[in-house]
Amino acid sequence: MLRQALRRFGQKLVRRHPLEEVFEYKTGRSLSTLDLVALGVGRTVGVGVYFLANEVASNQAGPSIVICVLVAGLTSLLAGLCYAEFSTRVPHSGSAYLYNFVTIGELWAFITGWNLVLSFSADAFIVVQAWSMAFDLMFTNRISETMHESISEQVPQFFADNVNYFFVLFLFFFMEVQYMGRRGFFRIFKVFTLVKLLVLSFVIISGFIKGDLHNWKLTEEDYIQAGLNGTSSLGPLGSGGFVPFGFQGILRGSAISFYAYIGFSIIVTRVKESHTPQRSIPMGIVVSLLISVLVYFGVSAALTLMVPYYQLRPGSTLPEVFLHIGWAPAYYVVVIVMFCNVFVYAYWSFTFPILLVIYMMAEDGLLFPVLAGIHTHTYGRIAATVIFVTIAAIMVFFFGLTDLLDLRSVGTLISYSLVAFCVLIIRYQPERMGNEVQGQEENTPVAEKLTLQALFFPDSPTPTLLSGRVVYVCSSLLALLLTLLCLVLAHWPGLLSGDPGPITVVVLLLVLITGITGVIWRQPQSSTPLPFKVPALPLLPLLSIFVNVCLMMQMTAGTWLRFGVWMLIGFAIYFSYGIQQSLVA
Repeated sequence: MLRQALRRFGQKLVRRHPLEEVFEYKTGRSLSTLDLVALGVGRTVGVGVYFLANEVASNQAGPSIVICVLVAGLTSLLAGLCYAEFSTRVPHSGSAYLYNFVTIGELWAFITGWNLVLSFSADAFIVVQAWSMAFDLMFTNRISETMHESISEQVPQFFADNVNYFFVLFLFFFMEVQYMGRRGFFRIFKVFTLVKLLVLSFVIISGFIKGDLHNWKLTEEDYIQAGLNGTSSLGPLGSGGFVPFGFQGILRGSAISFYAYIGFSIIVTRVKESHTPQRSIPMGIVVSLLISVLVYFGVSAALTLMVPYYQLRPGSTLPEVFLHIGWAPAYYVVVIVMFCNVFVYAYWSFTFPILLVIYMMAEDGLLFPVLAGIHTHTYGRIAATVIFVTIAAIMVFFFGLTDLLDLRSVGTLISYSLVAFCVLIIRYQPERMGNEVQGQEENTPVAEKLTLQALFFPDSPTPTLLSGRVVYVCSSLLALLLTLLCLVLAHWPGLLSGDPGPITVVVLLLVLITGITGVIWRQPQSSTPLPFKVPALPLLPLLSIFVNVCLMMQMTAGTWLRFGVWMLIGFAIYFSYGIQQSLVA
């Protein structure tokens, strides 16, 4: 009885969503490949481009931020390739939540959706802070200084420093209440994306004109001289040079810089609106990511060439670099573009992605049904916005900008890892998906027998139920081993010092990973013709998982504590309600 109960419980956790019942989001537009590229670039090169480089270069990576943005861009490109294959294999408007639900089951879909809610919420808080910065910069920080001087004597210092956020939150609330059709707004979005790219190109060119290559090889003498001549406090010097904070600084900077590239996934929500989704979606993802990598690399290089990294303040923004070189008119131009860009970015989707994911999960029965009304009913949306803005007003007091960036990144990294895991699984499964295969697994007796020879020399040239199970188990083991490897590598000083303990563990893990990867490589792959497939399977999805986990290991203990609390709340909802009420059952 206990065995049967555990078996039924396990089957509930891996129930898969039938494709014919997938929720479709449509806006009525028809998007070309160029439209998708514009959408991807506009969302990826978002508000982060105006403050992220300052945040990372000031005390995390210094000039080596250019390496950080390349590492983060490579990580996102690997995830983008996995998204691109799924967009051709599952031609439905969706996200990582949908891809997990139709591939590896309900529990992982819930984890992904719950993480997406966290990521989008953190992104909304970041937009609040970015617009607050932009509004303050238009008056050269006079608003924050005036507020601080006028009310700091009447209220505690903590509230005086954050009072401008309430003003911005009110504006966002007002903007959300007047939610309306946004078909014509997409044209404005594309125009502002073009203007933003032109302005950022001007910033990059300015960096090569006014920049000094010596800022990439600063020494302690330069630091002392800057302290004698400067009127403002300096940040940490580190060891100077191009990598002042060492390899650990590059890893930590890469983890924070990952926030820069997480907007491309909006493209997969537009499958039903594109002319030829099997071709335009993969091309839109890859091209938009490549453009974004070039932009972030150029902006980071220009910033660190124009200003010594220890003169950058955490919380400062990109336009302030022009005050440093004495180009005041350029400062105001970039500030105005930044302000408009944040407004357009927020108007396009401030709380909309959060509400859409919650709606999809509620429609599937994983969340309470009353939450489904937040997307379909006007009053439900307004009520949800009121609740969300109230939570946001509370959250800005307890989270700094770096905390929000970490929360946004860790949720997205987990989602990307699960998508890569799904690609690894689905390529080696029998041709049919969804409940049909699930029913076949449950009702058809398995004639195949698992032998050592069958692991490396399968009899069938096409995927079978047995080979699919082998890949599923091996992929799960690889995900666990890669996580353990990243945990050991996180203590890399012990490896460099020649400590035999960590080195032995790393070698053993690499041997196991290589052997299990060989087993997966020998299994037959699906021969279904697709316009795009992830190349070099199973290596690229495994590399994507490995890099994602490595970046997650750079998050602080506080970030993992907050994330753990969030997941505990989610698991309480799922195991007390969602697992019983799921419509897939």
